[in-house]
Amino acid sequence: MRAVVQRVTSSSVLVNEKIIGEIGIGFNVLIGISKEDTLEDLKYIKDKIINLRVFHDENDKMNLSLLDIQGEILVISQFTLYGDCRKGRRPNFMEAQGGIEAVKLYEEFLELLKTSDLKVESGEFGADMKVEINNDGPVTILLDSKRNF
Repeated sequence: MRAVVQRVTSSSVLVNEKIIGEIGIGFNVLIGISKEDTLEDLKYIKDKIINLRVFHDENDKMNLSLLDIQGEILVISQFTLYGDCRKGRRPNFMEAQGGIEAVKLYEEFLELLKTSDLKVESGEFGADMKVEINNDGPVTILLDSKRNF
């Protein structure tokens, strides 16, 4: 599982020109699910996201987590995170999980996040979405349950 985690002052997602998810201070999270992902990958990424210490403390150091500040999360499915561009010019998406299994894992991931008692909003899986991200910093962290960056 891959995640692009962006610290934001606000973020929203529109489908058919209607806002379906909106948050204030917290994380905009783009999620990619691979064919190899399991519940353990979901748990790993969830734990990393809610415990990332990238929010400023009273000394202006990035020392607080999303849990510490009671921040919010907007999760957007993005299979293109598994685009392989090493050969040619058109990305290959063969590693990305598709169909019913991807929807199931995405929904399980959202449910796992909701157990953290934080506000969790989401986009619509597979929809054409317009995402507004007011990146704070900017702070952007790449997570991958299979390898370290």
